[in-house]
This record gives sequence, C-alpha cells and structure tokens, in this order.
Amino acid sequence: MDTRTAVSEFLGTLLLVFFGVGSVVIGAEYIGTVGIALAFGFTLLALAYTLGPVSGCHINPAVTLGMLIAGRIPRRTAIEFWVAQVLGAFFGALLLFILAKQVPGLGTSGAFGTNGYGTRSPVGVSIFGALLTECVLTFLLVYVILAVTRKGPAKGFDGLAMGVTLSVLMLVGVPLTGGSVNPARSIGPAIFAGTSALSQLWLFIVAPLVGGALAAVVHGLTHPRGGPREAGAGGEEAPGDASAGARSRER
Repeated sequence: MDTRTAVSEFLGTLLLVFFGVGSVVIGAEYIGTVGIALAFGFTLLALAYTLGPVSGCHINPAVTLGMLIAGRIPRRTAIEFWVAQVLGAFFGALLLFILAKQVPGLGTSGAFGTNGYGTRSPVGVSIFGALLTECVLTFLLVYVILAVTRKGPAKGFDGLAMGVTLSVLMLVGVPLTGGSVNPARSIGPAIFAGTSALSQLWLFIVAPLVGGALAAVVHGLTHPRGGPREAGAGGEEAPGDASAGARSRER
C-alpha cells in the first residue's frame, strides 16, 4: 500500500465534502445554487493542483473506477483509493456535523447536504430522472478528467478544466438531486442525515459509478491507447492515474 497516495485521497475527499457540502449546509441561504456550484468547483480546482501530483486527485470513486477501466491504475490501487475516499467523506461530514451543531437553529437531520429524489429533491425529480441526471453528469465529469489528464494541449490546465466542469455540473445537478456525481460525497453526509437520506443513497452510489464506467468506455473509443501518455492533475505525473508510479508497481 502506498500510504502517500492513500492519505492524499483521504484528505482530498475530506476537504471536498467539508467545503462543498458545507456550502450547502451552512451557506445555501446566502450564496444560492451558483455559490454552491462555485464552492465545489473551486475546491476541486485547488485540490487538483495540490494533490494531483501525489495521487492524481481522484477524490471520487466514480473517477477511480473510470481510471481502473481505462487501464491507468491497477485494481489494488483502486481498492485503496475507494477505502480512503469513503473514510475521507465520513470524516469530512463528521467535521461539518460538529461545526453545524455550533450554529444555533441549524438542523442536521433530514437534509444535511444530502442527495435525493421525489420528495427529497428540490424540484421533485422522479427516480428515473435522478438516475439519468447522475449518470449523465458523472459521465461528463469522468470523461473530461480522463481526457485532460493525458499529456497534450491541456497540460497545466487540467485542474482548471476539472474545476470548471464540476461547477457547471453542479449548476444543473443541485436543483435536481442536490448534485452528487460522487458516491463518497453522498455517503458521508447521508450517515449523519438519517434514514430518509440513507434509503435513497443506493441511487447516488450506483448512478455515478455507471456514468464513470461508461465514460471510460467511450473515452477508450475517442482517445485510444497509444496516444500521448497520461499525467496527474496539475500537469505532473502521479501514481494515482496512469503515471510512471502506477505502472512501475504493475511491472
């Protein structure tokens, strides 16, 4: 196990949940959907450049699945990342839960920045609509990440592309489902929100993973292997995606 990359994924997911979901729990009344979208996007952008050279800055099980299917990381690394991401999301949500308890009158049960459909959706989107939304949005996120983390014209701008993409996706996703595109981001807050959130959690695990897997398949068709080598977010090679580090562990 590469402790450095696992800690990177743990820390990155913790911070994404704390600041992204925190913008929903604490700041939604003041910043609205646009502010929430920017909070998620800017957090990912910053983390991409700080943690990208270490682990690739997946901080999302759907991204890790896409990288695994694309052949950029070995199975063992993917499992390590998934564990680190879920733990990071839990502790990020725990820190946010503790902070929320310090704000008088701020409720933490029921919603707490979780995702939902039907009566738990801001617009009452159906279960099929939620599935479609999360699949399509996660597809685009993972597809963009797979494309820009290849060495090529986007080198050095990959973190920017990732952050902007997540912000745009949140502008669409927040009004519909609360905006997941990340199973770990959904799991952490749901643990503290209660049974209503947990009862719908399966969709926000399955749909993003399906979207991420489809993105890897389509990316393989549009960007076949044998092209430019991939790099970590931030333009540097990293063990978290198809970097020399990951490849050397497989040899």
